[in-house]
Amino acid sequence: MKGRFRLEETVEIDLKEYLNVIWFRKWIIIGITLLAIIVSALVSFFVLDPVYETSTTIIVGRSNDSEQAIEYNDIMLNQKLVDTYSVVVKSKSVLSEVVSNLKLVETPEQLKDKVSVSPVSDTEIIEIKVQDVDPKLATDIANDLAEVFMENITELMKIDNVQIIDQAEVPRNPIKPNEKLNILIAAVLGVMVGLGVVFLMEYLDNTFKSASDVERHLDLPIIGVIPLIEEDKE
Repeated sequence: MKGRFRLEETVEIDLKEYLNVIWFRKWIIIGITLLAIIVSALVSFFVLDPVYETSTTIIVGRSNDSEQAIEYNDIMLNQKLVDTYSVVVKSKSVLSEVVSNLKLVETPEQLKDKVSVSPVSDTEIIEIKVQDVDPKLATDIANDLAEVFMENITELMKIDNVQIIDQAEVPRNPIKPNEKLNILIAAVLGVMVGLGVVFLMEYLDNTFKSASDVERHLDLPIIGVIPLIEEDKE
């Protein structure tokens, strides 16, 4: 039981020491945190360009011929081919044609980084998303990309039922940078860095600040303590 009490007492003392260290150098933590917040805000609002995103959806399937019913296996096959269609959308031949149509300064490889294609779960629908600093240009790229894909996939896969469900519209608000999130992350990192600096300074500080430090580190009894006496100002 005595050992347990000593352990609890040691843990309590260590915790108090850590809190005292943090409180003694709290202005360092506050300063680093404020600096991180200010830098993050300046970068987010004045340095980073806003990026806009728009999307268009396309359905790809077999022709709906009234004389021939659509079978379940056909639908399942089309769903599996959606992944193939997604690769075709970002193929060099399709992207090159879009670059030529819109007279873009980007290369097909650079345009590929702005485009993301994802199948809608358990459907024959694919969604094409385009990001750009110019919302109008992002919309033009998405819509032209859908048109070029429809022409190419019809020839490649011999499919005659490719339709655009929703055309891309000009986005009003950017998706990034997220100023609030960036500032929050900067604040958390600032606190962590501040704590690290404070404990590093404490680790490198070899001076004794109290009588208890002498007893604990040197294992010597304290005979007396000289009080700090302030001079009277007349």
